[in-house]
Amino acid sequence: MPRTRFARREDLGLSPAEFEVLRRLDSPRKIQAFVYGLKQNFEVGGETCLTVREVLRTRRAHCIEGAMLAACAFWVHGEPPLLLDMRAVHDFDHVIALYRRHGLWGAISKTNGIFLRSRDPVYRDLRELAMSYFHEYTNRRNDKTLREYSVPYDLRRVEPRVWVSGERGAWQVAATLDDIRHFRLVAGRHLRLVLGRDPFERRAGALSQYRTPRVLAEKEKLLKAKRALAARKRRKTRR
Repeated sequence: MPRTRFARREDLGLSPAEFEVLRRLDSPRKIQAFVYGLKQNFEVGGETCLTVREVLRTRRAHCIEGAMLAACAFWVHGEPPLLLDMRAVHDFDHVIALYRRHGLWGAISKTNGIFLRSRDPVYRDLRELAMSYFHEYTNRRNDKTLREYSVPYDLRRVEPRVWVSGERGAWQVAATLDDIRHFRLVAGRHLRLVLGRDPFERRAGALSQYRTPRVLAEKEKLLKAKRALAARKRRKTRR
């Protein structure tokens, strides 16, 4: 793909109505407000990696899906469509859209929780930006799990029909983000000094923007019951 500065509607393969939505998102503030306003994609029917068109149609997204829409909006307005992947251990990765203002980095983020949301453009480099997520990036065991961040990935390297106007998901983008170069944030003896979340942080971490669908909540209850039963059995065998 030629790395054109401005993405035209014809370049993206979108309808006039679809393109008009992105055209109105002409600032990071507007882009982030739109992304926050999308319902959370809980993937009730199975894992997804929705394209921009699919997100506009369903008005739902999770992190990479919201990040691609944000990146596309930036491209429409003459900024590079950049993604950054953050890797975690025993946890899910998180993908954000990048932008710069006066030489400093900011991020657009789609998340259902309170902590992994957007970042203002005040970070001198990408390591500093990624590190701003470290303390709050935790799994269900309350361990801090963030370990790596990627080089910025320019979506102009991928045909728009794959991630913008396609109807079958943007799995190629997800696979590419997993393959590109990543840099370590924390390792070795420093990790041994990292504390888990305390009870107050756990309560704050339980906040969510959109309620988990009942079918998923019931599945989670069953999984917790199975884990508790397995733990009791292990304790009995040790006696």
